[in-house]
Amino acid sequence: METAITAVAGELLSRFISFTINKYCSSKGCLEEKGERLQRLLMRVHTVVEEADARHIANSGMLMQLKILSEAMYKGYLALDTLRFQLHEESSMDKVSDSFISISSATRLKRRRTILAPVNKGKNLYLEVNGALENLEKVVSDIAEFVVLLGGCERLSRRPYDAYLYIGNFMFGRHTEKQKLFNFLLEHNPDGATPVLPIVGGLAVGKKTLVAHVCADERIRSQFPSILHLNGDNFLSIVDHEKAILGMSSLVVVEFVSDVDDMEWKEFYSFVRRTNRRSKVVIISKLERLARFGSVRPIFLNALPYEELWYLFKILAFGSADPAEHPELVHIAERFAKELHMGGSLVAANALADVLRRNLNAQVWFCILNRCKKVIEKNLFAYGQQPKLLMEQGHEIDMTDFALTPVSPLRIIPCTSSGSSATYAPVKELPQMTIGELLLDPSVRPKGQFILLSWESRLPPYTSFIHFVSNCTEDSPEGTHLSRRKRRGVAL
Repeated sequence: METAITAVAGELLSRFISFTINKYCSSKGCLEEKGERLQRLLMRVHTVVEEADARHIANSGMLMQLKILSEAMYKGYLALDTLRFQLHEESSMDKVSDSFISISSATRLKRRRTILAPVNKGKNLYLEVNGALENLEKVVSDIAEFVVLLGGCERLSRRPYDAYLYIGNFMFGRHTEKQKLFNFLLEHNPDGATPVLPIVGGLAVGKKTLVAHVCADERIRSQFPSILHLNGDNFLSIVDHEKAILGMSSLVVVEFVSDVDDMEWKEFYSFVRRTNRRSKVVIISKLERLARFGSVRPIFLNALPYEELWYLFKILAFGSADPAEHPELVHIAERFAKELHMGGSLVAANALADVLRRNLNAQVWFCILNRCKKVIEKNLFAYGQQPKLLMEQGHEIDMTDFALTPVSPLRIIPCTSSGSSATYAPVKELPQMTIGELLLDPSVRPKGQFILLSWESRLPPYTSFIHFVSNCTEDSPEGTHLSRRKRRGVAL
């Protein structure tokens, strides 16, 4: 009997201690303290990641550590933003509650209930912040050796000192992928063979941007006096450039939107190898099966992890404004990032951020967020897939709710324009407008068919992402010439 009582007493004591610790850890003071520690660690890790991004890292172990550092950094930033919003929400709630304190017991009970909700949220928030802290502390504990080794790595061409202020004008993230591409291009060809590197990834994840970014480096340009850009329709026309590349180290970049006949590839590869054994070939495609032509391990570009996408979207949406001064907008922006991660793309993230940045108003942001959700829900109901997947497959997308034009349906069909010339010539004859213009003022929508410009990249190769908009509900992808072109391989 005494043993049972002792066991029960011990269990009760353990629960009491656990409750006391949880209550303290979810308190505002404890969370603020952890937030400060998190911010200090993020500053250290961000400094190292930024310095690593400016160095040429050839060591595979260092590349793996850089990937771990960057992942921990973005997760830490997400936890810090969530913490800041929660503290702001609690502070606002305390002010409202204090201004309405009454001596009546009913009012006291009501106030007690309002306080319980943020306390419960605080416990969950504590776990998230503490997890991010432990993750950062773990990577920081091994950072000293990485920094020492980093000092021995050659520095790349220096970017403008204020480039971080213009994140929309330089390539974001992809730290390890950039280093892998640099290593491939700068290393000597083994046994005089012509190496081939496939870069494989989904629609609009930044494959061409990655290649253009690395090719702009001075060392790459000095290594390859001739850089040719071809596509699957004309890659055999490389024979026309024989005089330009004969005896010269050349980098040949080929973009494929459909599979390639093995015999045609052998003909192409044999020609490149004959002209100069110091040349290299880079394949760009969303088709994983084209990796069979590679002589080295492919670089796979996936969609950005949620934490990275959130960090990028926040920077783009606020521009030069300080997010800390707009905690409510930060919370709405986080909900945008969740929707974009599930059913959007980097193109959609840039287009939406460009609109939001013009009007830092919570009501406007919340209205646009609801319209985005309606578009995703409608396409899921009608086609059973997210808009991002529909775009990758070349299907039309219903964006009527997004543009607030219920009387005149808005359905878009993807086509592509790279640089200043459109892939489909008749597109030039149609009126054109940006998605930002349509979103802010639906009344400016042209009558009949028109071209919708969702985003025009400010980075090389300056790709324009355009869509054909039909003028009636009966229009379908199968009934348009553009859609037939799409089925032959034209993609965003």
